[in-house]
Amino acid sequence: MSAQIHSYTELQRQIHDDLRIQHPDWIEANGNCPTCDSYESRLAELLGLTQRSNAMGEAKSFSESSHAAA
Repeated sequence: MSAQIHSYTELQRQIHDDLRIQHPDWIEANGNCPTCDSYESRLAELLGLTQRSNAMGEAKSFSESSHAAA
């Protein structure tokens, strides 16, 4: 029985590890795994995590520029 996953970070780590175990041929000689990175990025996109991060960054930039103008 596998352990329960309680956070997105734990899920991301589990997927990262499992992809590397199941597809050792995807891992480059230097240890990088562009296909794994692509899968992880796509999952974040599907969950809306990248949009939220980008939107928060834009909101922060707007807030900072508003304070600078005041």
